[in-house]
Amino acid sequence: MPYITKDIDKNYSVYYEDYGTGQPVILIHGWPLSGKSWELQVPALLEAGYRVITYDRKGFGESQPSLGGYDYNSLTEDLLELITQLDLKNVVLVGFSMGGGEVVRFLTNYGSENVDKVALIASIIPLVKQKEDNPDGVPEKDLNEILDNLKKDRVTFLEGFHKNFYNYGLLSQSVSQAQLNYDWSISSHASPIATIKSAESWANTDFRLELQNVTVPTLIVHGDEDQIVPIKTAGEQASKGIVNNQYHVISGAPHGLNVTHADELNQILINFLNG
Repeated sequence: MPYITKDIDKNYSVYYEDYGTGQPVILIHGWPLSGKSWELQVPALLEAGYRVITYDRKGFGESQPSLGGYDYNSLTEDLLELITQLDLKNVVLVGFSMGGGEVVRFLTNYGSENVDKVALIASIIPLVKQKEDNPDGVPEKDLNEILDNLKKDRVTFLEGFHKNFYNYGLLSQSVSQAQLNYDWSISSHASPIATIKSAESWANTDFRLELQNVTVPTLIVHGDEDQIVPIKTAGEQASKGIVNNQYHVISGAPHGLNVTHADELNQILINFLNG
């Protein structure tokens, strides 16, 4: 299996998958899943003529965990390492949920010279946490409750989290039980340390001042029924703060719209890439 490694760091091993030819599109997964979460997007992008690269964030999927390095500067260094070692040029960065943070921080830290376009899908950008100047964010007590549950009974918490991911309930079985089981299997096998520390990063990082660094053409897609990252604290604010953007709201879509509304998302994404 392909891994990005470092000769100077024997404990560094980031798993990736690389398919197709053409302009490279890097798909950055959300928390607490892995690159497997892009299963319904990869074939569509390949058919559209793009080279598609997914990778597992440190401590998730097949990538090796570490004790630290889950802040956005460190996670973005991993993205740069992938781009550098694969010698990718004129890339498109697509970040889902937590992955939007790597997209924006990459442009902040490394600039846009090698980036053609970016996409923020159900992204945390620019800020999840509720503050006085961000009243539509998630209350801090709710974020702290997530962290407490991860520390006390992670696997049980994740079972319920994935239902909220898809707004799944008795009257709204938006995905199959098999999909819920699949997601739970992926997330429950992730490193507990990585799961907790990366949650701290997406919950507490404020990207509002960094929106000015997003100067390349940007696609923003958010569901108006997202119960994980509310649209008002994310998609709406991102669309106002990023100058050159296309903003698409998918009606009735939950956070996991890459599964529940895959066809609609794929068409929006491909139209943006082809534009």
